[in-house]
Amino acid sequence: MELGAYVLHSRPYKESSALVDLFTPQGRLRAVMRAARGKAGSLIRPFVSLEVELRGKSELKTVARLEGAGPSHWLDGQALFSGLYLNELLIRLLPAEDAHPALFDHYVATLPALAAHRPLEPLLRAFEWRLLSELGYGFSLSTDIGGQPVEPERLYRLLPDAGLEAVELFQPGLFNGAELLAMAEADWQTPGALAAAKRLMRQALAPHLGGRPLVSRELFMNLKEAPRD
Repeated sequence: MELGAYVLHSRPYKESSALVDLFTPQGRLRAVMRAARGKAGSLIRPFVSLEVELRGKSELKTVARLEGAGPSHWLDGQALFSGLYLNELLIRLLPAEDAHPALFDHYVATLPALAAHRPLEPLLRAFEWRLLSELGYGFSLSTDIGGQPVEPERLYRLLPDAGLEAVELFQPGLFNGAELLAMAEADWQTPGALAAAKRLMRQALAPHLGGRPLVSRELFMNLKEAPRD
């Protein structure tokens, strides 16, 4: 099986091998790469476009061949931690061997945008939304769970795996309709829309992360809070 791939994560395995999580058009695949300290082993790092040949019928494959297939994307600073965040989401949420070619294409398009230092928040929100939708956890941003159009002046709460519910009384964690409609159009010029999108995605992802914090998110926050000379 020959595939385009990116390394999501790798770790040493036995004496000189590596256990590698790969993101491919056929989904997330796990494979053993033998002699991982050789020349090909230098390619076992995130954000490098690869072509791999995998063998084996079990869930744990064997890397028969691995080559670079395109430009590497050099990510640094906040872009690096953002890329690691995307990788961690895929490892945590994407079932093994569950093909999502459109999500793979979205990932491939996101990496050069991160490397070019485009604004991070819209890129991250777009990927989170695509991931939720691909996994069947998406919901409408323009209609509520009763099928009624979202109204700009009303308040809504998110019911995970169901959608948006209109509420009459203020409570923590609500979203106003104008923000939701802006999100539906990816209109990040509307005041508050981008911050609301971040809160919404956190609420939508939380039930599927099993209560365990994301390591990349903590690293990202530490980077932002680090004192500067």
